Amino acid sequence: MSTGRFITFEGIDGAGKTTHLDALERIWREAGHEVVRTREPGGTPLAEQLRGLFLHEPMDSLTEALLVFAARRDHLTQVIEPALARGAWVLCDRFTDATFAYQGGGRGFDLSVLTTLEGWVQGGRQPDLTFLFDLPPAVAAARLAGARQPDRFEAQDQVFFERVREMYLTRMAQHPERFVLIQADQPQDIVARAIGQALAARGVA
Repeated sequence: MSTGRFITFEGIDGAGKTTHLDALERIWREAGHEVVRTREPGGTPLAEQLRGLFLHEPMDSLTEALLVFAARRDHLTQVIEPALARGAWVLCDRFTDATFAYQGGGRGFDLSVLTTLEGWVQGGRQPDLTFLFDLPPAVAAARLAGARQPDRFEAQDQVFFERVREMYLTRMAQHPERFVLIQADQPQDIVARAIGQALAARGVA
């Protein structure tokens, strides 16, 4: 049986993750891999219900953290772990790095609590590779302007997203072995080439 791969895409909204997730999913399917495309919060019926609450209902930072990790636990047990066990390649739009960035960085929530929850919920499970789409928040906001009704995170001010961005970069510095930094303000073809080169360098193709 082939070895499953767990690849995550991270970054603030407007960074262009979806375009490149779509492309990579298509390439891998055409190469004959079983691909599980999923997202966080979400990925299971229960987690999608929790996502709706998380994005739209007012709550404090601890409730946010507990809710997103509850959704993650169901996602891991019902989708991610079974897929990896049977050799599928999992493409996930955001994972725990987003929790550290948004709740830890943006909200200023206690990182030690997030680390404890990460250990309880995930054990040792981390992505094999994480692409961090880095983009100045002002550029991301301009891309999203008028595109859709913002959820309660997208409606935050630019200072919030500067903190999110800084925590993403801190997380990358803490785990350099699995992160690839993508400068997301470049043309799509250059970004796609950078992703392909990073995958090839790690024997993922």
